[in-house]
Amino acid sequence: MKPRIPLPEPFITAPFTSEEAIATGITRNRLRGADLQRPFRGVHVPTREQLGIVELCRALQHKLPNHAYFCGVTAAVIMGVPLPSRHERSKVVHVAVPPPHRAISGRNIRGHTFHTSAMEVREWHGLRISTPERTWCQLAMSLTVAELVAAGDFLIHWRLPSTNEAALRNAVDRFSNRRGIRTLQLAVGLLDDRSESPRESHLRVIFVTGGLTGLAVNLPITTSEGFRYRADLAFPDKRVIVEYQSDFHRDPARYRADMTRISRLEADDWYVILVNSDDLGNPAELLQRVRSVLSRR
Repeated sequence: MKPRIPLPEPFITAPFTSEEAIATGITRNRLRGADLQRPFRGVHVPTREQLGIVELCRALQHKLPNHAYFCGVTAAVIMGVPLPSRHERSKVVHVAVPPPHRAISGRNIRGHTFHTSAMEVREWHGLRISTPERTWCQLAMSLTVAELVAAGDFLIHWRLPSTNEAALRNAVDRFSNRRGIRTLQLAVGLLDDRSESPRESHLRVIFVTGGLTGLAVNLPITTSEGFRYRADLAFPDKRVIVEYQSDFHRDPARYRADMTRISRLEADDWYVILVNSDDLGNPAELLQRVRSVLSRR
């Protein structure tokens, strides 16, 4: 088998277009080599590895006009916003342009035309994307209220916020005539910058929309013996804690630590309710269960 013709230095590690390659003397036959991927028409990536959404966006941006940017679900994935798996696994890239430009089209590309100002587009690690506020509003067209709250909690989280609640509220006001506005109006009133995970956000939405009051998020607790813990969700007046148990807690060392922590809390008259993913699938039953505990406390 004849060895492949080496690629020039700029094309060894970065995406490039067919036009760029041909201008340097690379033949079309070489561009069909097994060491190159062509995720989009006229764009080549020097790797055999499966491309994630960020790598796909870097490849596509190489041929996009300067007025085009990534939006909606794609912009959210680029920013690391937690999304349902149906969106995180998708290889469809959402690209927007302002009018009067025509929407971008092509294989695995979903083009949009949005009225946006230059202030609503930013650069994120070299990729042009819609701002966090604009992106969050666009997500309302494909997410449930709980999913949208989880995304918003991530964006405003106090440790490393990308935006704040006031900015999201202002964005919702500007979004008033768009599809998904009802979902946005419900979600924006449920945001909390202390939430630590999407499941925790989902659980909080179930409780608040279910009419439970007196809820505290990530409540610090010091036991009578001086042990310090933080409750995911708690009803302090009733001394009830609700904690979401993910697969992370199945680790043997984590499991033993959880047992000791719960025992210490219960020794101080806290009641701990453990919740898992199955419970989130039946919110009515979960609400009734929590209400029963609260009524007895």
